This record gives sequence, structure tokens and C-alpha cells, in this order.
Amino acid sequence: MSHRTLIDHRVYTIALRKMPEFLEVFNRMAMPILIETLGHPIGFYTSLVGPQNQFVHLWAYEDLADYERRCRARDTHPDFPAYLQASAHLITAQETRLIKAADMPGLPSPRS
Repeated sequence: MSHRTLIDHRVYTIALRKMPEFLEVFNRMAMPILIETLGHPIGFYTSLVGPQNQFVHLWAYEDLADYERRCRARDTHPDFPAYLQASAHLITAQETRLIKAADMPGLPSPRS
């Protein structure tokens, strides 16, 4: 896999006591679309300490053009509106951050 320098760090705040329902809807309806359009994620996480009821996912991109192309594919996927409708009552807030890798010459490269 080539070096990905841009990370989409996305945080969804889920309605109180709705995380299990959100995860079921996300896995069933969003994941097939996301894998098809965005590729494989870096990972998925839920909050443990700090702000609660948060679901975090991370996706890696080559650059801003790659991010825009793949997001456009997701947003225009014919099944994506159904996921948005099914999850609308479960998500109370969303944050999206695009972060880039910092040049740290003294840090060894991670193993692939």
C-alpha cells in the first residue's frame, strides 16, 4: 500500500443509549457503501474516557483530490440516502477533520 498522507478523522456523537442501534445500522447499511467507495478504513473506535457516546472512524487518502473523488462516489451512491435516513435520528452531531501526516524525521517508519 502506498503512503497515505491525508486522514479523514470523523466523529459522530450518538444519541444517549442508541449506540447499539447506530452500530447495527452503520454495519448493515453504511459499511458496504463505504468499502465500495472509500476503500478499507484505518479503524473504528468508540469513546471510553472523555466525551461519551462518540463513534470515530478514520480513512486514509493520498491527497485532497483523492479525498474529494472518493467522497463524491460515496455521496452519490444510490443506496447512501437510505443509510442517511435510517441513521438521522441516531446522530446528534458530526465533526470531520482532515489531518495530514507530520514530518518527523527522527521517528522510525511504521511497519506495513
